[in-house]
Amino acid sequence: MAKIGLFYGSTTGKTADVAEQIKAALGGDSVLDTYDIADVEVAQLTDYDYLILGCPTWNIGDLQTDWEGIFDDLDTIDFSGKSVFYFGTGDQVGYADNFMDAIGILEEKIASLGGETLGYWPTDGYDFSDSRAIRNGKFCGLVLDEDNQSDKTLERIQQWTTQIKPLLGL
Repeated sequence: MAKIGLFYGSTTGKTADVAEQIKAALGGDSVLDTYDIADVEVAQLTDYDYLILGCPTWNIGDLQTDWEGIFDDLDTIDFSGKSVFYFGTGDQVGYADNFMDAIGILEEKIASLGGETLGYWPTDGYDFSDSRAIRNGKFCGLVLDEDNQSDKTLERIQQWTTQIKPLLGL
């Protein structure tokens, strides 16, 4: 079975909670390894065939602090042959002009380094002005707004994980 690694950054705990929910929906510890990006070396990303990367958008369209701290180090990794899935948390009301920019920033860099982006998510059901996470009319990964739509989180996680399971060989 291919190795799956889920790496996330979280400042307030929302993205960490989502990571745990995604892990559970995919089958738990027997299926994938989960890491807080603050506690690993960036080279650990190379240990996995499939990567699930989670990052909240922070401030005004920025990466979460721990991802920002290793962002330049990503250039040392060849992501060729790796399938990469993204998820993030953000606030579409307070930050409508840069909603979910962080996963777009990560995806842009990792795709430029050879990573194949999978797990796109529709923009329907969100109300925002602009996002760096849009690719061909869809988000480049699962988008969750815990501030304004927390009532939709569980259903969105279930739909997304059902969508990506076959792509992960599950």
